[in-house]
Amino acid sequence: MLGEIRGLNEECGVFGIWGHPNAAHLSYYGLHALQHRGQEGAGIVVTDGESLRAVKGEGLVNDVFNEEKLINAKGDAAIAHVRYTTAGGGGLENVQPLLFRSSTGSLAIAHNGNLVNANHLKQHLERSGNIFHSTSDTEVVVHLIKKSKKPGFRAQVKEALSLLKGAFSFLILTKEGMMVARDRNGLRPLSLGKLGDSYVVASETCAFDLIGAEFIRDVEPGELLLITDRGLEEDRFVDIEKRAMCAMEYVYFARPDSNIDEINIHTARKRMGKQLAKECAGIEADVVTGVPDSSISAAIGFSEETGIPYELGLIKHKYTGRTFIQPTQELRERGVKMKLSPVVQVVKGKRVVMVDDSIVRGTTSRRIVTMLKEAGATEVHVVISSPPMKNPCFYGIDISSDEELIAAGKSVEEICEAIGADSLTFLSAEGLIEATARPFEDENRGLCMACFTGDYPTEIFSDTVLPHVKELQR
Repeated sequence: MLGEIRGLNEECGVFGIWGHPNAAHLSYYGLHALQHRGQEGAGIVVTDGESLRAVKGEGLVNDVFNEEKLINAKGDAAIAHVRYTTAGGGGLENVQPLLFRSSTGSLAIAHNGNLVNANHLKQHLERSGNIFHSTSDTEVVVHLIKKSKKPGFRAQVKEALSLLKGAFSFLILTKEGMMVARDRNGLRPLSLGKLGDSYVVASETCAFDLIGAEFIRDVEPGELLLITDRGLEEDRFVDIEKRAMCAMEYVYFARPDSNIDEINIHTARKRMGKQLAKECAGIEADVVTGVPDSSISAAIGFSEETGIPYELGLIKHKYTGRTFIQPTQELRERGVKMKLSPVVQVVKGKRVVMVDDSIVRGTTSRRIVTMLKEAGATEVHVVISSPPMKNPCFYGIDISSDEELIAAGKSVEEICEAIGADSLTFLSAEGLIEATARPFEDENRGLCMACFTGDYPTEIFSDTVLPHVKELQR
């Protein structure tokens, strides 16, 4: 959605390649494909087998890199990262990949997700004399690796990863190899592919499509892959626990041309729209429109199921970036006005079904409803292709307080009144689970539904919870 998840800020995307002479350039294209996952910083660390070199900066991928920088980043292996930052969490020192040099060798690390025990581990490390150079929880992992007494680098990495709780996809690059790891619950997506003889990894499969790579498989939860000139070695740092892929990847975050667990995102969203139509049967309307871009697929599904024509009732302005990804509410609110325009000829005099993917704070939904009515819509019925978001997320989405969530304190009827809609319907939790059609055999089909249900798949450490939501976690 374009303004409401604007309170939902997914943290980052990662890309890595091993064994290609144009590693830096391919990483640049990979980051372009992942730009929707972070717009405030980007970086690439490349190795030529002798040393590691970083190129990174704040801003969009196109702002950070140019041809000269990429040509000078010589090497046949690289890891790369696009970053979203919360307010106060920015700064060049936090732009990844983070590069560390020591007498025992250099390494670079890139991370997508959030560690719920990062503060706990950081305090322990600081008491042991470790000094941190950034506010990123990613740096915790490097200190844990360096602190390990296990024989050999792989064993040290495995021990460090086994201590982590929460959501993560990690890429670790040294001059000898690239390590790839995914958390024990699989909260964040991570896929493995090949480009000729080169191995590629990325947060989303759309990055493979852009560079012409072939998808091999998803990295398994708890898995550690080692990629070197000898090829691919498969290992584990911990057994799989309860599978819990973030449901919001299907609802909103992932690009529609990506696949997660071999399920196409566009197809899943269309099924959400169809299921939503079944659950709110009886709405009488003249036109269905979706809030671009992530709600278009669900709107098409809703239209197909109901027979109400789909029309382009809202136009997204190009070149303005994702409104939600702005780090403060003030910037998000200002950005919405730059982001959308109603198509007056489509909505004037019509009863409109407005399909969106979620409601977080409610402020943007209210503006869009108002915009449609000012353009002449006689009724606006809002249908949401996810359940009410009532609980904070601690796994890399920037909603750490229930006070930020309108559904945490209001009924559906009260939310409907607050946003000025003529009716409001949310997709049920059961409908969302069914629509994703994931193959795993449990009550949620391997989805994390915590922001909807409050059922967190991991322990939540008290120092990751804001004071006003700690009571919720007891």
